[in-house]
Amino acid sequence: MTRILYNVNIPRFFVSHRLPLALAACDAGYDVHVTTSDTDTENVAKIIDSGLPYHPLPLAQHGINPFSEVKTLQAMLALYRQLQPDIVHHVSIKPVLYGGIAARLSGIRAVVGAMSGLGYVFVDDTKKARLIRQIVRPLLKVALGHCNTAMIFQNEDDLARFVAMGLIAPDKAVLIRGSGVDVTYFVPTPEANGLPVVLFAGRLMWQKGLGMFAEAARRLRHKARFVIVGYAEATSPDTVSQTQLEDWSQEGILEWWGKRDDMPQVFAQSHIVCLPSTYGEGVPKVLIEAAACARPIVTTDTPGCRDIVHDGENGLLVAPHDRDALLSALEQLIDNAQLRQQMGSNGRVIAERDFSLAYVVGETLALYERLLQSALP
Repeated sequence: MTRILYNVNIPRFFVSHRLPLALAACDAGYDVHVTTSDTDTENVAKIIDSGLPYHPLPLAQHGINPFSEVKTLQAMLALYRQLQPDIVHHVSIKPVLYGGIAARLSGIRAVVGAMSGLGYVFVDDTKKARLIRQIVRPLLKVALGHCNTAMIFQNEDDLARFVAMGLIAPDKAVLIRGSGVDVTYFVPTPEANGLPVVLFAGRLMWQKGLGMFAEAARRLRHKARFVIVGYAEATSPDTVSQTQLEDWSQEGILEWWGKRDDMPQVFAQSHIVCLPSTYGEGVPKVLIEAAACARPIVTTDTPGCRDIVHDGENGLLVAPHDRDALLSALEQLIDNAQLRQQMGSNGRVIAERDFSLAYVVGETLALYERLLQSALP
């Protein structure tokens, strides 16, 4: 059997964004293995319970300690030499970077990289981020220099940026929009009665726009309920603290519903989905899920976000950091149920046509086959 190894930074992200793809590869006849960091025991258990062979890695998602990073690279190299997969699929920057180098050193036949958005390293303008970019860019050229590699991007802006920086050849850059959403699981439901509910869902990060969301909630709380659903990443310097969430909740401007695993039910209780993100998004999965559930979206006119939201069709786009524009867009949808429902219906069509799980899985498996055929003598 052709062996494929998925190398993803953290177990939670593999479970939420790549497990369906891995299971589809298994159904297609691949011998599928998974490696991630092992700090998240809940999601490691989910990977093991899925029946996929699991290999833990010493990998810190946000750490930059040189000794730890070298240890991560050495562990990947040892694993690749042990497993000898025919193809490795790297997801997120550290697996792409270290895994790409390990794949070249261990003679892997085919390599796929995937960046679910450019994230902190390529988007943030802090001194720390600029320094990391200077270190990462030449290493990425080495990591992506495998003779039989492809790099998946979720939006055209990110793809064009990597090509312009000379990090990947144009013929090795592949556009597959999003991670895919099961449109038979995320389905439209009628709007609930009562005050409109405006939902923020996702990682609890300032760069995802939580400060702007809270300000909009403060100014519009007489017209709508504002709800936050999500989870924090303790190691991220950009995390919104539990104390801050509790302060907003006690102030009465919004409701904190915690981490939820029943997102179709959450969307069913919502009327509008809002993500005022300035983070380096790929295509935010929560926005695809919202569209599949026929909920209108208010988000920023930034790469990834504007790939799923067509302004005026299935939602409204606002300029990054423009608090007044965000307020106006939300108010427009809060006040107009007919507009919400029309935009929601349009979003469902877009999700089914362009972002379904079946589409993403089909495109990705076809990419594997092309690379494996190229590797034949």
